[in-house]
Amino acid sequence: MEKIPMTRRGHEALEVELKHLKSEERPAIIRAIAEAREHGDLSENAEYHSAREKQSFIEGRIKELEGVLSLAEVFDPAKLSGPIKFGATVTLVDEDTDEEKTWQIVGEHEASIEKGLLNIKSPIARALIGKDEGDSVEVRTPGGERSYEVLKIEYI
Repeated sequence: MEKIPMTRRGHEALEVELKHLKSEERPAIIRAIAEAREHGDLSENAEYHSAREKQSFIEGRIKELEGVLSLAEVFDPAKLSGPIKFGATVTLVDEDTDEEKTWQIVGEHEASIEKGLLNIKSPIARALIGKDEGDSVEVRTPGGERSYEVLKIEYI
């Protein structure tokens, strides 16, 4: 199987979520199902059906997290340097609007644009790989062509 690139912080966050699901959510839903069964006829028991649906979601998420973590290749960005690569924190300026943006390039399972974590498979991340400070980058986005200048590259 292909390894899944991940930062140390992203790996730890997934481990915390997995531990929470196994130690808290799973036992809680088992108790809820048992309690709902005590209410009698299961065919018309909305609490039972809701709990079973939630249990299915939790078990699916546990399996997904276990699979991702088993294939994770963890990188420590602080040990890297040079041109932009996985784990880099990049500050860019939009050449049309002069708006500055800072993103860290991370694996797809830890990506969150709202948190400044850019998926390695996104068009902008792919365009940035290999670039250096001062380079100009053309990116085709769903909103059209964008031009960015790389202001700063950090590995933290």
